[in-house]
Amino acid sequence: MNTVTLIDDDPGVLEAVSMLLTTKGFSVACHTSADAFLATHPVPGCVISDLRMPGLNGLELLTAMQSTLDPRPVILLTAHGDVDLAVRALKNGAFDFIEKPFDEQRLLGAVEAALEIGERAASKLSELSELQRRYGSLTERQKEVMWLIVEGCSNKEVAARLGISIRTVETYRAWVLEKMQTKTFADLVRAGMSLKELLEKERESGRTGPVDAVSS
Repeated sequence: MNTVTLIDDDPGVLEAVSMLLTTKGFSVACHTSADAFLATHPVPGCVISDLRMPGLNGLELLTAMQSTLDPRPVILLTAHGDVDLAVRALKNGAFDFIEKPFDEQRLLGAVEAALEIGERAASKLSELSELQRRYGSLTERQKEVMWLIVEGCSNKEVAARLGISIRTVETYRAWVLEKMQTKTFADLVRAGMSLKELLEKERESGRTGPVDAVSS
């Protein structure tokens, strides 16, 4: 079951929001600081965080989550004077912001939308992890052949660039399709594009992973 994670240094706010969500059937987890939240194991769902807190604030929390490719959408609770900062957070990837005192229906609607988006994001991340696993099973030569194929090179062009025979290229190509579990050339191209997208995200966040050898 997806979980709505609440982060606020005000126990009263935590209690009020938690009670509202649990009475509506949501699973809820509470933390009194962003640091405490980041020390826990990620669970599927979404995050509701106060924007201004001791230690890491909501904007810094958002950056920290993005650095680990955490796919959970973040809803920020803001005071009236924090709208400018909240808009800045939206531009940096926050899902939504809600001013205090919040309207219950507004909050519930945002949570439902965030959970839906979070579920899709988690599913995509799972698919990408599986692609990484398949890609990691390729030999270095198979990876070279794969990226040249994805770039649109013919078997003859691959053979010329790698200094191998066309028959050998055909053998490598068959292995690549089998190991990547792609039935057609189009499927392989789509898989390659997804891996490149993941690599770019890892580079932006400063992380490294099994797709680091992806051709640019």
